[in-house]
Amino acid sequence: MSAVSEPSPPSVNRSESTRLDRPTELPPTDAEFDVIVIGSGIGGLVTATQLAAKGARVLVLERYLIPGGSAGYFERSGYRFDVGASMIFGFGEKGTTNLLARALKAVDVGLETIPDPVQIHYHLPDQLDLKVHRNYENFLQELTAYFPHEQAGIRRFYDECWKVFNCLNVMELLSLEEPRYLMRVFFQHPFACLGLAQYLPQNVGDIARRYITDPALLNFIDMECYCWSVVPASQTPMINAGMVFSDRHYGGINYPKGGVGQIAQQLVEGLEKAGSQIAYKARVTQILRQRGKAVGVQLATGQTYRAKRIVSNATRWDTFEKLLPVAEMPRAEQKWQKRYQKSPSFFSLHLGVQASVLPPETDCHHILLDDWKRLEDAEGTIFVSIPTLLDPSLAPRDRHIIHTFTPSWIADWQSLSPSEYEAKKLAVAQRMIVRLEAIFPGLSQSIEFQEAGTPRTHRRFLGRMDGTYGPIPSRKLLGLLGMPFNRTAVPGLYCVGDSTFPGQGLNAVAFSGFACAHRVAVDLGL
Repeated sequence: MSAVSEPSPPSVNRSESTRLDRPTELPPTDAEFDVIVIGSGIGGLVTATQLAAKGARVLVLERYLIPGGSAGYFERSGYRFDVGASMIFGFGEKGTTNLLARALKAVDVGLETIPDPVQIHYHLPDQLDLKVHRNYENFLQELTAYFPHEQAGIRRFYDECWKVFNCLNVMELLSLEEPRYLMRVFFQHPFACLGLAQYLPQNVGDIARRYITDPALLNFIDMECYCWSVVPASQTPMINAGMVFSDRHYGGINYPKGGVGQIAQQLVEGLEKAGSQIAYKARVTQILRQRGKAVGVQLATGQTYRAKRIVSNATRWDTFEKLLPVAEMPRAEQKWQKRYQKSPSFFSLHLGVQASVLPPETDCHHILLDDWKRLEDAEGTIFVSIPTLLDPSLAPRDRHIIHTFTPSWIADWQSLSPSEYEAKKLAVAQRMIVRLEAIFPGLSQSIEFQEAGTPRTHRRFLGRMDGTYGPIPSRKLLGLLGMPFNRTAVPGLYCVGDSTFPGQGLNAVAFSGFACAHRVAVDLGL
């Protein structure tokens, strides 16, 4: 077993079909672009590809060696690890909420995906051990078996989530800042629009409590929200929950063959096919303005590039505190920072294990919690992904990947000497492995590869302030009403990604990307 080490840049398997074996050079500094996108997370790449498909000339500037951000990958000792989560929405075959599939199709590329029959296998306090099946009725039946006295409330709550989803799933999801689009959608789907307007200011907890009274079941609803929103139900917007709680049964969870990193790889291929380009190792350090308008960017090398519009896929904290002078932060951003705070980052543990350690019929995704009071604590909730159960090609023969992660704050990793830092990583990793032994007996003896990352790792490689997962409400807000759209108070500058409507998650940031591309295209007259 290798030591717990700090992840280094990804090794690239030259035998794989990848575009990384071909260096992407920076264009001449006098090249003309319609749009510059800062960062190649999924939100940034969806924005770039959809604009390129409309004929815009787009330059994506990525600080790292590969695209994808939190949806990237790295390779070690024959394993291909996902940087972030592997529970992927957005690849369904019908409706309008299959945004990742639609983004790829727009630039004439695609991905083979593998359906996951179970979204999550929960291992929770009070022996609450249940699975969220892809089949909706099977899930309700299993949940009701634990709470038979809440049978009616369970169905009414989750059926109400379907009402939200059904409103979303009949309309093309584009920019809510574009009046002509809003007018068109309203006349096409008036009842769906009115339905969404009803839910826009509401949170999940308020609706759950209309139908459910059992405290243990309400704790479960909190976990159902926390596992993707990083806040309990009382602070989770109902619009987002309607999407997640329903699409897992409608479009389902589908894993990209070859790993999550293939999503970004294919988007880059489509971007280039459409005549635009991406440059790596191109760290933007400043957004350039002229008479208050964003007109270009400056790189760490001193090179500058100009465009008609600038899109930042960095977090709003990084955008308005690092790329622009913090002393000149617009009042709208100051207000946003009072409403939202940085969520914790994660301690991530990537394991290569002997396949025999996994019991028969093991599911791909698990969540462990021992005490409801520790739901939001550091090392309280443990998330587990085993993507090789769906795609064995990601690991050597008779081996599996276990990617497990738990919330962690960067403050706990600061002011440590190198030896203290390594010792702390080993200690946290060991505590996680001990807890995982409860569902995977013998795990510690089966580990053949081990690598860990901390909030400092996420800050360093992903360029996210404090390594944060994204914004969370600093207090109870009115649903999504406080989440900003793509345009900013700085003319010519847009934001995209999890710091914009509708928030975190790959399908959510894809929504943000479609909306941003639409708004920019209208502003450019495309």
